[in-house]
Amino acid sequence: MGVKKILLVDDVNFFLELEKGFFDREEFQILQANNGEEALEMLIKDHPDIIFMDLYMPVMDGDTCCQLIKSHAALQHIPIIMVTQGGSDTDFERCWQAGCDDIIPKPINQFLFQSMVRKYLEIPFRKALRAPIRLHIQCKSCADPDEYLSDYTVNLSTGGFFIVSTVLYPVDSQFIIEFLLPNEGKTVCCSARVAWINHPESLINKTLPVGMGLQFLNLSLDDMNSIRNFIKDQTMVPEW
Repeated sequence: MGVKKILLVDDVNFFLELEKGFFDREEFQILQANNGEEALEMLIKDHPDIIFMDLYMPVMDGDTCCQLIKSHAALQHIPIIMVTQGGSDTDFERCWQAGCDDIIPKPINQFLFQSMVRKYLEIPFRKALRAPIRLHIQCKSCADPDEYLSDYTVNLSTGGFFIVSTVLYPVDSQFIIEFLLPNEGKTVCCSARVAWINHPESLINKTLPVGMGLQFLNLSLDDMNSIRNFIKDQTMVPEW
């Protein structure tokens, strides 16, 4: 498989850098544009394999750009994933009317971006590396702020962590989580969701204790880089 080109289109450089961090691997070449007009110019010159495009941008909005691409016989085959803030019905309708292939709502989610690449480019996505590490994690339930979960991790990656716990929550339960990152001397705080459960009656991974795998939802670019740097200094194994 050759190098796949991913075009990221957003007028906010913070989001471009955050999205770029999701594809830190040799198989991808990341292209960036700040509005729809720039995206059209890059399309003709660089021929990307997939496009992630923000809806609201100066000069030319994402839906206008998407509509132009999808009406062009030589370009309409390129998958376009629209990225929209808030997820209102009106915004979704604008994206679908423009002919996009899929939609990702903000706040930006690493898992969704990577799953779109797997889906539309039909390629396996290498699992992230994780560090086996015991960290004390504080979790506050988003459904009930009075519910707290406090225990220790078994591992950590830029995508999430596995926490040891006899109190198990349903998949997709969300928490505000907080932990201190060793060596970095900083506290990481973001939201996370239960991605899977290692239940005592049906252990999915028999090498792990009873607990839950949690996926980061809105990890900041700075925290993501700090976790990545920390992991690089550890003994790493494939992610759960």
